[in-house]
Amino acid sequence: QVQLVESGGGLVQAGGSLRLSCAASGRTFSNYAMGWFRQAPGKEREFVAAISQSGDDTPYADSVKGRFTISRDNAKNTVYLQMNSLKLEDTAVYYCTAKLLLTTTQSIRYTYWGQGTQVTVSS
Repeated sequence: QVQLVESGGGLVQAGGSLRLSCAASGRTFSNYAMGWFRQAPGKEREFVAAISQSGDDTPYADSVKGRFTISRDNAKNTVYLQMNSLKLEDTAVYYCTAKLLLTTTQSIRYTYWGQGTQVTVSS
């Protein structure tokens, strides 16, 4: 089992920044590809970003490319999502997720999920 706990969400004005963190425990963190997904009210969960075990593969959704940066610190068992130039449409619950081996944009392929952290962008 892998336990994932997100933090860093909150209320921010459009154009502002937030950094989400996801602390992992339970298994060898460096064996897992990590991802961030989000779900807005009334919408399906969507892929945001992912990062490979070593950090050399980082796919992003087109909607966040150039604004968000995913990173990881294997020594701290933590993955981050730096979110800059936030827009109203970034408002959602953000979920951290983990799977063995390769990254993917498909939520169904991820094994472990956190409880989510709310990000609200105001005008």
